[in-house]
Parts: sequence; C-alpha cells; structure tokens
Amino acid sequence: MQEIEVGSIVLSIAGRDKGRFFVVYEIVDDNYITIVDGALRKLEKAKLKKIKHVKNQNIVLERLQNKFKEGIKVYDAEVRSALKPYNG
Repeated sequence: MQEIEVGSIVLSIAGRDKGRFFVVYEIVDDNYITIVDGALRKLEKAKLKKIKHVKNQNIVLERLQNKFKEGIKVYDAEVRSALKPYNG
C-alpha cells in the first residue's frame, strides 16, 4: 500500500465525516494529518485527523500536490472539483 502524502485522496472511516473523501493538505507528524474537501472543510480551516481514522485510496492529485508544496494559492473550488467524482 502506498504511503499517505500531501495531495493524496483519503476516505474518512471514523467520525462525523465518515464516508467522505478528502485531500491531504499537510502531514503534521507520524500520527496526524490535516485534510480538506473544499466544501465542509475549507483550506483556511483544515481538519486535523488521525491517520488511523482514514483509508488511503492510493491516488495522488499531482496538480494540487505541487501547488501545496510550492505554496501557490489553491482555491476551495479547485479541491471540490478534484473530489467531485468521489464525493458526488
């Protein structure tokens, strides 16, 4: 299984957001990541989540990954449209 990295798509398997797909915004440490979906969790208020509470989908959104890493402005609409095939 591929390791979780910035820009990876993950499925929440615990909590109120269970069953929703998110993009990894930041890797905080070995146990925590921050996730966003552009709708419920916007970029300015990313959700801190334990890695054990998400399931990696082995898909990396390279365009968003590059923007996150280079510090280029990313809009919530970009994240929403990238996740639209997954969240419906």
